[in-house]
Amino acid sequence: MPHRFKVREIAQQSGLSEATVDRVLNDRPGVRENTRAEVAQAIADLDKQRAQLRLNGRRYLIDVVMQTPQRFSDAFRAAVEAELPAFAPAMLRARFHLWESGSVAQMVDALGRLRGSHGVVLKAQDEPEVVEAVDRLVSSGVPVVTYTTDVPASSRCGYVGIDNHGAGVTAAYLVDQWLGFPRTRGAADAPPSDVLITLSRTVFRGEGEREVGFRSALRGSGRGIVEVSGSDGLDATNERLVLDALDRNPGVEAVYSVGGGNTATVAAFERLGRRCRVFVAHDLDADNRRLLRDGRISVVLHNDLRADARLALRLLLQERGALPAEPVRPVPIQVITPYNLPS
Repeated sequence: MPHRFKVREIAQQSGLSEATVDRVLNDRPGVRENTRAEVAQAIADLDKQRAQLRLNGRRYLIDVVMQTPQRFSDAFRAAVEAELPAFAPAMLRARFHLWESGSVAQMVDALGRLRGSHGVVLKAQDEPEVVEAVDRLVSSGVPVVTYTTDVPASSRCGYVGIDNHGAGVTAAYLVDQWLGFPRTRGAADAPPSDVLITLSRTVFRGEGEREVGFRSALRGSGRGIVEVSGSDGLDATNERLVLDALDRNPGVEAVYSVGGGNTATVAAFERLGRRCRVFVAHDLDADNRRLLRDGRISVVLHNDLRADARLALRLLLQERGALPAEPVRPVPIQVITPYNLPS
């Protein structure tokens, strides 16, 4: 049983004798299972108390660096700000570096200009230049956690977010089940409906993993997949791209939105008088809440942003030795419909 405490400390915390604690720690026979559990709990409690002492009065400045549509950055910013007080008695402050559209060079420059940071939560392109920028930060003593989309070749200390490949497979399952029958009623030999998949940029690894999962799960279904990318998830750009794709592909009756811009995608279908039978989106931002409530999209694959923020901040503090290490569990995917929409 690993620990960093004296036998006397564990005995005081557990209320057991030092001899009993010694027998448990050395795995000697004749010790009841509930006694072992009491010693394990005492060690866990001492770990938490030591962490509280380490945090007492400490100040940490965390940088959140993200290229993402404002609707998502607004939601994540609110989540981070809501979680900062939870790390008392430490005092955490956050600086936000957020933009909607930009180049890899802009991301590298933003990371290179950080000063006085105690940790970075990062949503960035998976490009060699970004890997190098992250490595420079880490080598200077600034831990980095990637969020929603990973940069796995870098020396970041962890990734927070859903299993993107699994999310794509889930989306494909929902689309295929809900589309079900051919688009022309009464025509048994009519081809299956096609699906539009929209991405913001192909340089984001998380979006690529979702797309791969989606395509692999629909393989053999006979459904065509039409891809639209390059919009940065912005409505103004996305509507033009979707209109063009729908004009060229009359068989599209479903959408898997990987990268956002859903208000524009819905508007494009309506402008052409086309029916979208199934629409699967990501993230429960303000736009998607409204679209879901109005019945204009079918389902949102979502994860709790406050839980994400809490985990990202915790990983940074763990890396700095301010909190004990805990195992990181995958973030579960929530399937949100108009009938289980959280308040």
